[in-house]
Amino acid sequence: MKICICGGGNLGHVVAGFVAAQGRHEVSLLTRQPERWSTELTIEAPEETTYIGHLNGIFSDAKHAVSDAQIILLCLPGYAIRDTLLQIKAYLHPDAAVGTVVSSTGFFFQAMDILPPSQTLFGFQRVPFISRVIDYGHRARLMGYKDRLELAIEHCSQPEALRDALSNMLRTPIHLLSSHYEVSLSNSNPLLHPSRLYSLWKDWHEGIIYNRIPMFYEEWTEEAAQLYINMDRELQALLEQLPVRKGSIATVLHYYESTDAPSLARKLRSIEAFKGIASPMIPVEGGFIPDFHSRYFTEDFPFGLAFVHRMTHEKGIASPTIDMIYEWGMKMIK
Repeated sequence: MKICICGGGNLGHVVAGFVAAQGRHEVSLLTRQPERWSTELTIEAPEETTYIGHLNGIFSDAKHAVSDAQIILLCLPGYAIRDTLLQIKAYLHPDAAVGTVVSSTGFFFQAMDILPPSQTLFGFQRVPFISRVIDYGHRARLMGYKDRLELAIEHCSQPEALRDALSNMLRTPIHLLSSHYEVSLSNSNPLLHPSRLYSLWKDWHEGIIYNRIPMFYEEWTEEAAQLYINMDRELQALLEQLPVRKGSIATVLHYYESTDAPSLARKLRSIEAFKGIASPMIPVEGGFIPDFHSRYFTEDFPFGLAFVHRMTHEKGIASPTIDMIYEWGMKMIK
């Protein structure tokens, strides 16, 4: 298959290199910085496994990148999705499938607004890999796999065939969901990150300087876990008012095999792939302050949590925890 990966971030590196390393697909990349990329990508994986992927093309213009692609996979933050869809729209083959590596950043809402109504769309509920760039354009680390992926497909006459193609491409079993709401309204990063950020810095104001950078997951607190559980309960109430199958989005307690806030906090602290990730802060004279320009803020509040927040209000769902944390986060990034 001819596959185009859009985006040169952590996931763009790993997905492009991992898929290309299989040697069964022609993989191209759409990025703003093609001059920084090698056509050979090295991906370091767990258990000392290394993948070497050869890219067939690295482009900054959409026409060359997507015009003959059968699958276009966006590995992009929420703020880049709309512009990229507008760039590629004129060059898409009518039979091409356009999708996103994670749907909670508003992909389906924006794609349905921009692309032709017959264009096949797909999106994953959670990212397939935990990824980190080591040497930009040359080497990245695949830090963790998912045992199974959840996928939504819209405007497709043969969704099972597309599901199987993506499963083979990512070498991971994929469960097909019934509605894009089941992936667009996620209780993953859009709830996970804001709950922790709020617990860390809800009392921050200009002039407060911290003497250390806490680890984001390894020091996860019971307060953050309880906020996460509360937000998830409000999301689950919203899902009951939408055309989704009951249980299609597992509660966070079920997903993380926990029973309450203390056990959830312990679980999040113990996940191997989450270790070594620092909280988003920047150095200043005398210490550190929160980095409100980090993707934890600029991605998860206006392009993740925002869609959940908007829909709870549209459906009249009481969401006091979501409201509190969303309003705090949006105030911090303004």
